[in-house]
Amino acid sequence: MDTRALGILSLLAFSAACSLPGGSDTTAASEPYDRAAVAQGARAAEYLDSSVGALGLRREVAFDTEAYARIDESEFQRTTEHPLSTFAVDVDTASYANVRRFLAENRLPPADAVRIEELVNYFPYAYAPPDGDAPFAIHTEVTGCPWEPSHRLVRIGLKAKDIPLAERPASNLVFLIDVSGSMDMPAKLQLVKSALRLLVEQLREGDRVALVVYAGSSGLVLPGTSGDRKEEILAAIDRLEAGGSTNGGSGIELAYRIAAEGFRPGASNRVILATDGDFNVGVTSHGELTRLIEEKAKSGVFLSVLGFGTGNLKDATMEQLADRGNGNYAYIDTINEARKALVEQLSGTLLTVAKDVKLQVEWNPAQAASYRLVGYENRLLAPEDFRDDSKDAGEIGAGHSVTALYEVIPAGTEAGGRPVDPLKYQTQRDLAAKSPELLTLKVRYKKPEGRESIPLETVVIDPGAAFAAASADSRFAAAVAAFGMVLRESPHRGQATLDAVIAMAEDAGASAGDAHRREFVELAKKARVLSAPSGS
Repeated sequence: MDTRALGILSLLAFSAACSLPGGSDTTAASEPYDRAAVAQGARAAEYLDSSVGALGLRREVAFDTEAYARIDESEFQRTTEHPLSTFAVDVDTASYANVRRFLAENRLPPADAVRIEELVNYFPYAYAPPDGDAPFAIHTEVTGCPWEPSHRLVRIGLKAKDIPLAERPASNLVFLIDVSGSMDMPAKLQLVKSALRLLVEQLREGDRVALVVYAGSSGLVLPGTSGDRKEEILAAIDRLEAGGSTNGGSGIELAYRIAAEGFRPGASNRVILATDGDFNVGVTSHGELTRLIEEKAKSGVFLSVLGFGTGNLKDATMEQLADRGNGNYAYIDTINEARKALVEQLSGTLLTVAKDVKLQVEWNPAQAASYRLVGYENRLLAPEDFRDDSKDAGEIGAGHSVTALYEVIPAGTEAGGRPVDPLKYQTQRDLAAKSPELLTLKVRYKKPEGRESIPLETVVIDPGAAFAAASADSRFAAAVAAFGMVLRESPHRGQATLDAVIAMAEDAGASAGDAHRREFVELAKKARVLSAPSGS
């Protein structure tokens, strides 16, 4: 038979074999997981591999189809024209782990894979926890800007209250696992299984966990099971096999239905999605998926997304699903990263202490000519969204910290940004001219089951401290932000270089700090080697 015809027949056979019984009909989604059908899909995939080779083609995973949302970096805003800066918090850390993966592969990451706020928020900082009724404490520091010495750098930090594991409320968890053909790689499904084993070891008798899978359609592998029945849960995980297309919408529907059936007031009710994000049948469009998740989030079941794999990683989709699902997004590139997300930070991953957390900074034009929020480009809100409780924002888990950096051009210097014509009917108020305050910071949040936001407020005065006198945490956070700007080749990187990043991090004690900060220095050094001109 002609090899091209053989390839076409193989494609048809693969398409027919890659659907579980029930197709994409979610009404039949509670049918047991059919391992034989998945194995059949996997065998068809192997046959397809040999056939496409005969056609002179490459296996799909050899192509780089990774997808990242475009990031347009924030420009400087003049305080006289834009006195308010409003954004939602973000505790996602996926971008840092993904950047690390690129560097480990001896590649520099694409610019849009570098989300600076996620790089900065990957690391814990020595913020004191709250001592009152609020679920988090607010911390601020103003210092010199290392990449532009004439500018100032404002660090804003939120530190959520810690909840010891022994005091963690019971959990109602549904593991939603992508077992489609694209997950049939060691860094995908096998790593998913290893990561889930770590999480299972942390479960207690009061916890309940169910296991849902999806490929061509979805199935229930394990009904709600007590957390102390670990052998039964681990056996269900071990039986998972990959094969077939990816109907993520079907799996999401079933997982939320199972979570709703086991819903427990006061518990941590959560779906944990493990996938490469490559949804290719059923509900596949970005808009449809995010609207589906938004609707499901209203049930009180939150979503955590764990991204896996390379080559076809759909980062933009997974980030948006986590954002709309009142949850967080982590990229798992190694078993150590799985341990960080699912063991070391388990309370933060599972237990939300505040939702829809928004920050709004009002700038004093007498002290600041213009400002720029470093990162958070896809978290920006309109000023009127701050008080609008219908507007979704970010969540903070127990023990989590959130850090945001502003680069500020002081008053009396060139304002930067794109100017507009002077206003005819408005003038600066005398109050601003007399106040030493640099800014007023306002925060709004809701309790995990609340509907109305609660306001907090503090003011910040710039003491004029030099960068060298800043706290070690501020200097390290600045080094991480500068690293992101260099990788992105940001027009705002100023004097920042990878040499300067390494020096800043080491001066802040990173080389003698915890393992994550030591690793950061090594990553910066690796990026420096990869960035060196060829032959140098």
